[in-house]
Amino acid sequence: MARSKVFDEELVLRNAMNLFWEKGYNATSAQDLTESLAISRSSLYDTYGDKHSLFIKALRLYRTERFDSTMKEASETPDAEAWLRMLFESVKADALGSGSVKGCFMVNTAVELAASDTEVADIVNNIMADFDAAARKVIKKGQENGTITTRHSARALARFVFNALNGIRVTVKFNTGKQVFEDIIAVCLSALKA
Repeated sequence: MARSKVFDEELVLRNAMNLFWEKGYNATSAQDLTESLAISRSSLYDTYGDKHSLFIKALRLYRTERFDSTMKEASETPDAEAWLRMLFESVKADALGSGSVKGCFMVNTAVELAASDTEVADIVNNIMADFDAAARKVIKKGQENGTITTRHSARALARFVFNALNGIRVTVKFNTGKQVFEDIIAVCLSALKA
């Protein structure tokens, strides 16, 4: 007779996400996982599969929790400037709020694994494509109503925003000065203004 699980699978997955986010994939051992998640190795593997499978599930959870709602807001916003400002301000708040230098789980993962792990690369590339499509629509609205510059195409500006946001997420790994982020954001928003 199989024993029933005595742990909350969703909570364990969220804790695994935070551990991978903090340490990275390669630096997180099976021992780290079992100790940090407070479950046995057999429960870990029976429930989530191997370390890579758990990592992919954690990465997908991060996407759902941190990315998908922002993309939904993009499709609903009537104000391109406000949405773009919200994006930059939320990244700044993340950078300054936790007292930690974890950065962005997705960006950290892309830097660590995307070149060597096709499954990770697919997830990261899908996020980039989804962001590009959503930001392009918002920026196009702003261009049409005269609040966003038309010096560049909506596609080029969406890619600029994506790169700038990820640059901020990398900068937090080595600099957490508020003024640094405020300067970057001010220049980015002024470059987007009509």
